[in-house]
Amino acid sequence: MPRLKLGKPPATDDTRDLLFKNYVQLPSPPTTFSNASLFPAKGWGMLGNDEWGDCVWAGAGHETMLLSKLGNKEADFTAQDVLAGYEAVTGFNPQAGSPGHNPTDNGTEPRKAYGYRRATGIVDVAGNPHKIGAYLKLDTGNLEHIYQAAYLFEVVGIGFKFPEYAMEQFHNGEPWDVIPGKEPNPEEGHYVPCIGKSTNIEVVTWGALQQMTVAFFEAYCDEAWTYISEEPFVNGRDIDGFDLEQLKADLKALKKR
Repeated sequence: MPRLKLGKPPATDDTRDLLFKNYVQLPSPPTTFSNASLFPAKGWGMLGNDEWGDCVWAGAGHETMLLSKLGNKEADFTAQDVLAGYEAVTGFNPQAGSPGHNPTDNGTEPRKAYGYRRATGIVDVAGNPHKIGAYLKLDTGNLEHIYQAAYLFEVVGIGFKFPEYAMEQFHNGEPWDVIPGKEPNPEEGHYVPCIGKSTNIEVVTWGALQQMTVAFFEAYCDEAWTYISEEPFVNGRDIDGFDLEQLKADLKALKKR
């Protein structure tokens, strides 16, 4: 059983983070919703995360693939495409050593990746840049907000402490679920896009759709983010219920700090 790579440091707080809860007053989302059918269950592409700790960047590629498809576009990425962001933000150098023996392969804080994606964007195989708008931090203790954000903005980035047994669960095609008494290394974290809600939380990792139980999320998630993207709104989709004007005002004020 190969041990695939992770790549998310422990979560940190920043008083400048914009919080999702400050902008939204919405009814509960549907009991189930999902974008999983847009791609084959194992057809998302590894995007380098089998060799390198670029889960935050592989997740960015998967998120953009999904959002662009919702907007009737086709954005595709190679490992080299998403690793360019990893290199730019962290100084990662694939030439500095082999996988597992590279001192520059230390993962990425999601907050820093979102900042880069907003300012510069990731570039697809066709050479098209894909930027995001404002990004918002979610309260990991409020599962309703996680679902609301995933339903409203199509994706939520989930960061969590990774227990070793979850690797075996993934390879066995099993949902990620808690095994009591087996705690994760707090320094080993992973990042995955949440793209839906069924019996479990639906996420994408290592090129495939993966189920995550609520118990697993509640036990190990240490940060979650969502963001505004123009990708899925090309054909007139709106974001009713979201206070976009207040968010713009806060962004303007934030630039003055």
